[in-house]
Amino acid sequence: MNKTKVAVIFGGISTEHDVSVVSGTSVIEKLNKDQYEIYPIYIDTDGAWYIYQKPVEEIKVVTIGTKLEELQPVDNIIEYLKQVDIAFPVLHGLGGEDGSIQGLFKMLDLPYVGCGILASSVGMDKVYAKIMFEKAGIPQTKHVYLKVNNNEYTYVEPNFDEKKMGLSNIVEKIEVNLCYPMFVKPSNSGSSVGVKKATNRQELEEAIQYAAKFDTKILVEQGILGREVECAVLGNDEVISSPVGEVLSAEDFYSFDAKYTNQESRTVIPADIDKEISNEIRDLAIKAFKAIDGKGLSRVDFFVENKTNKIYINEINTLPGFTTISMYPKLFEQIGIKYSELLDRLIQLECK
Repeated sequence: MNKTKVAVIFGGISTEHDVSVVSGTSVIEKLNKDQYEIYPIYIDTDGAWYIYQKPVEEIKVVTIGTKLEELQPVDNIIEYLKQVDIAFPVLHGLGGEDGSIQGLFKMLDLPYVGCGILASSVGMDKVYAKIMFEKAGIPQTKHVYLKVNNNEYTYVEPNFDEKKMGLSNIVEKIEVNLCYPMFVKPSNSGSSVGVKKATNRQELEEAIQYAAKFDTKILVEQGILGREVECAVLGNDEVISSPVGEVLSAEDFYSFDAKYTNQESRTVIPADIDKEISNEIRDLAIKAFKAIDGKGLSRVDFFVENKTNKIYINEINTLPGFTTISMYPKLFEQIGIKYSELLDRLIQLECK
């Protein structure tokens, strides 16, 4: 039997580089070696491509922060990729989840796992994803959109009129539209990198300045007192959704440290919520996925408000984590789709 040649690409230039290395090595470990000929490709934080030369049978999932050895520079990326049948990007964040590498695959006419260029770019940009969700009628929290360039701030109105103003004036305008607590996020980031919670004016100013270190576009959202839940989707035209899982953060919110370094954080699958609410979340997850023209996979995150049980979409992740603790594979395991089988299905759902 001829094996399918799969290039598993991980690492990358984004702030989620270390998480991607964990996800990528996990995917390599779990892929069926009898069915696939695996080409492990590592991209460092400067964007240089390397062949990970460790024998694939010996590659095991690593821990956050592991520095890989046994790396050989790729002399010609284009020619190297032409050897394989399909690319499996496990690149979180900028350069991997934003449509960039999907564009490269498209130019090479190389099938790949996951969402296409449009869905990847829209899903990565939280501001523009919200525009699509609003058009689709999916409930979401109130929010404000800001731009920053060389410490100059711009307030972007809902109709995209722009007003340049100082940070103190920006904060005053936000306070007219939103109530504390608020969450401040870089528009293009993941794994909660650059995210801060603000409960007063000083914290809001500091959070905006912090988010500006990661992106020129900033999203300020109305905080919700509620439960954080997640739902995974799988498919192209015919899309299925997983059971709903709940995130129980060990910290005030599900920050990067709470996700990957705090052992007290945990997830509950399935979430202890009413069946009616769970079914609505599953339907909304599929709707959000289709609204951005998703393909293959995504994980869609929601809030369920405590007092009302009202559901609000938080964001969509078109290339969710594939670590051993990641929700995406764990959610599908709940309905009998094991990790290795999930990888098989994703490869079969190749995007062209």
